Amino acid sequence: MTDLPPDRLSVDPASPFYNEAALARGVGVRFRGVERRDVEEYCVGEGWIRAAAGKALDRRGQPLVIKMTGTVEPYYLTEGKSAADGN
Repeated sequence: MTDLPPDRLSVDPASPFYNEAALARGVGVRFRGVERRDVEEYCVGEGWIRAAAGKALDRRGQPLVIKMTGTVEPYYLTEGKSAADGN
């Protein structure tokens, strides 16, 4: 039995793919075999990530993002509560 993050996840609270519970556990993303720490949103099924493009900001103060395609492998950084714990 594996514990996988959602198929699509965003760090923007205004997005319909925002999941506070998953983000609280911490989600790491391996993209094309390389650990990425600047991922704003990802989709495993479609095989893409949106990552910050340097330190540039848009007119609303949000980071400018670029969409990159490739193999996306998300994983949780911390262990979840198991049924054996009784929680």
